[in-house]
Amino acid sequence: MAKAGAEIKPEVFYPEVKKHRGKSRDLPMSDVALRTAIQNHLAIRLEANPSVKKTDPLFLTQKGGPYSPTTLQEHVALMQRHWAGIERASSHSGRRTLMTNIIHEQKKSVKVAQKIAGHVSPSTTLIYKEPPEASLKEALRDAGYKYVG
Repeated sequence: MAKAGAEIKPEVFYPEVKKHRGKSRDLPMSDVALRTAIQNHLAIRLEANPSVKKTDPLFLTQKGGPYSPTTLQEHVALMQRHWAGIERASSHSGRRTLMTNIIHEQKKSVKVAQKIAGHVSPSTTLIYKEPPEASLKEALRDAGYKYVG
């Protein structure tokens, strides 16, 4: 298709969104550079193998198979540590940072964070409502106390 000049539409290759208790966990991909990189990746994959289906994995290992969840988590953590310099990073770090930022920095409601996280129950999202250590120190300092954590 790519060789014939057909426009590559990534949405054609996305698997159906899996819903958990009637709720989807999809978010709009608003980062143009990321969307373009994925489109380019799909174009290269299609050129190499025109029989790629939308249910096939987006990224393949060096052996040509799908990543296991454990391997993918390890790769994400390594990228965060080595490329972004985030110590003690995990595959969940970005999610935790995003939810904490939405609730504490942007002052959005737990309901907004719940929708973005794809949580069915707000009680699951309330885990992220726990204030960051820096907020505790700042609040106590502003009240005239020294924080001993």
